[in-house]
Amino acid sequence: MNQLNLYHIFYTVAQCGNISAAAKKLYISQPAVSKSISRLEENFSSPLLIRSSRGVALTENGQLLYRHLETAFQAIRQGEEIVSQRDLMGAGSLSVGVSTTLCKYALLPYLQNYITANPYVKISLSCQSTYETISSLENGTLELGLVGESDRLESSRLDFLPIRDIHDIFVCSPEYMNKLKKQDDSDDVLLSRGTFLLLDKNNATRQYMDKYMLLQNITMEQQIEVTTMDLLIDFARIGLGIACVIGEFVQDELKEGSLMECSIREPIPPRRIGFAYPRSAKPSAAMNAFLALVRG
Repeated sequence: MNQLNLYHIFYTVAQCGNISAAAKKLYISQPAVSKSISRLEENFSSPLLIRSSRGVALTENGQLLYRHLETAFQAIRQGEEIVSQRDLMGAGSLSVGVSTTLCKYALLPYLQNYITANPYVKISLSCQSTYETISSLENGTLELGLVGESDRLESSRLDFLPIRDIHDIFVCSPEYMNKLKKQDDSDDVLLSRGTFLLLDKNNATRQYMDKYMLLQNITMEQQIEVTTMDLLIDFARIGLGIACVIGEFVQDELKEGSLMECSIREPIPPRRIGFAYPRSAKPSAAMNAFLALVRG
């Protein structure tokens, strides 16, 4: 019998004040209880109980040991309760990959609702490009990714749960538009003479726009490349050029008039964003809970 079992038997005897009552509570025989107490007393080379016909009483050392065991067993019970609560409330962990833009404008509301419903889940966020997220999902270093539809996604071994359409648009400040219109007010000239504010070429949104502009024979002779859409929006707002942004993410700027949409010949086809996850992997309880929230 290990030391913890001996302590548990002693603790129960001290609580009951009687070896017979302790034996019933522990579902073991009285001789087994007495033997365990004797072994513990041998370990300490000191008596822990005073036995009499009316029951048992604690010696001074027995009282000291009992007080410490009471604290220890209380801590164990609290630990068991916490673990049980975590299981009931969906504890675990969830790793999510997402671009900085989609994290700010699309993921945060889902995270807020999810954490409210699952407060014990540990969330790990990796802010990276869509293509990096897809690669991480395929090699198993991420469980879930918020990404835009792309050729890379379609050829992957991932399932895709769409959540909304997004619309790419061209925007600039009213002052910048007026400057371009002084040269020529036709849409074609506005776009061809303007300075384009674009994401870097490794970005999925940039690659989607490159394809569109190639099909529409729109040239981009003057370009400024940045790494985030927030910078594109800021640069366009202060009049540095025409930014290609996601329309849903600049609604406040369009309403307040700090940005305006540039008209173009052919609307840019909408795209979808959604959550991607490995097709073959068994989802964890934490991820199942997240996907259930997304599906509503």
